[in-house]
Amino acid sequence: MNEILTWQDLRKFQIEDLDRVNGINNSYSNLRLFSYSEKDVMVTLYRDRHSWCPYCQKIWLWLEFKKIPYRVKKINMFCYGQKESWFLNKVSSGKLPAIEFKEQVITESDNIIAFLENQFGPIGSSITSSNFKEIRELEREIFRSWCNWLCQKSFNFIDNSYRKKRFKESISKFNEILSKSKSGFIDPSISNSFKIKPGLGDIIFIPYMERMNASLIYYKGFNLRSNYRYVDKWLSLFEKESTYRGTQGDFHTHSHDLPPQMGGCYKESNEEQIALSKLIDSGEGLGNFELNINYDLKYYAKIALRRVIKHKENLIHANPYDKKIFDESLRSALTHMIIGEVRVPETIGSRSLKYLKNRISVPRDMPVISARLFRQSLNKIESLCKNNEEDIIPVKHRYDQDPSKFILNKDYKFFLESI
Repeated sequence: MNEILTWQDLRKFQIEDLDRVNGINNSYSNLRLFSYSEKDVMVTLYRDRHSWCPYCQKIWLWLEFKKIPYRVKKINMFCYGQKESWFLNKVSSGKLPAIEFKEQVITESDNIIAFLENQFGPIGSSITSSNFKEIRELEREIFRSWCNWLCQKSFNFIDNSYRKKRFKESISKFNEILSKSKSGFIDPSISNSFKIKPGLGDIIFIPYMERMNASLIYYKGFNLRSNYRYVDKWLSLFEKESTYRGTQGDFHTHSHDLPPQMGGCYKESNEEQIALSKLIDSGEGLGNFELNINYDLKYYAKIALRRVIKHKENLIHANPYDKKIFDESLRSALTHMIIGEVRVPETIGSRSLKYLKNRISVPRDMPVISARLFRQSLNKIESLCKNNEEDIIPVKHRYDQDPSKFILNKDYKFFLESI
């Protein structure tokens, strides 16, 4: 009864895979139809493979909320892998996102939205409207103040206080606008079923607000949601939308994927920052500050289990430490996650578990809650080992996340197109 569950045992707890084509939004799909026919597809979205790019997320959300049938082609970002040559032949700059419509390729997210609006109509305000211009100017102001605080090294307390003050002034403007909104959205739209949904203004804001929420807690100890009531309400409204949750990253993923993209992120060492960053790194997570929904713990644990089983051969292959020890330690963590019991491996692969825990990428690999539960179980088994060696996550690049490192298949192109 004290044995660690085998892979065969664990498979008995799996749930059925979701309908990637017509079901809820997900990061795994290569085709989205919304019950249309495949012959109706005119748009191809080129987005980053790991779902890290905020500009890709913007177009992804627009297509999903508008329910435009589209194909997905996933491309590497420069910070974690070499760009595919076939994509560079199509888009010489390699920039993401891009869309293709009837053999016409469009790049730059604002240009893409303007083009899509011309073809399919707007969601909420049009990108060319005066109302949107004001929303865009505020979004850029908040973005600049966030970058100046997060990504610029402060030389003294006064300098840092000034950067923080500028950010708080900018985000307060957004909070004030939201406080006057009856819907809770900055730019509400009405769906075909007459439900209030986020409009373009909200879709423009959410990718970087999601990253601000994560990065400021991790690097500065500054809790956006607890300081700004209406921003918290706005984020919670988004999180109730399965369309948004299918694109949402978690605090751990954003905290460690941002530095190479942003040119560095600087920590402000204080009690809150130290405590909160430890909770994020350990896998414990920050509860409703990260995702404010009620959820079925067992359901999300089974999603995590299914995703691990699906890719277990590649996960074991990619791990740089002893494969046999890692296999048993991984099954021990999954056993704990699924049945809540600690069954200790003969030898605990502490570093191999840390390596995996640090490379779970949300939403590429699994939803926020699933990743949290999986990380917590990895951390539980890892903590039983007296070996406290660290696994260092790169900050100047994320070549450790290069997709080629996770491949067993000889046909690399086929594999990449299947995930």
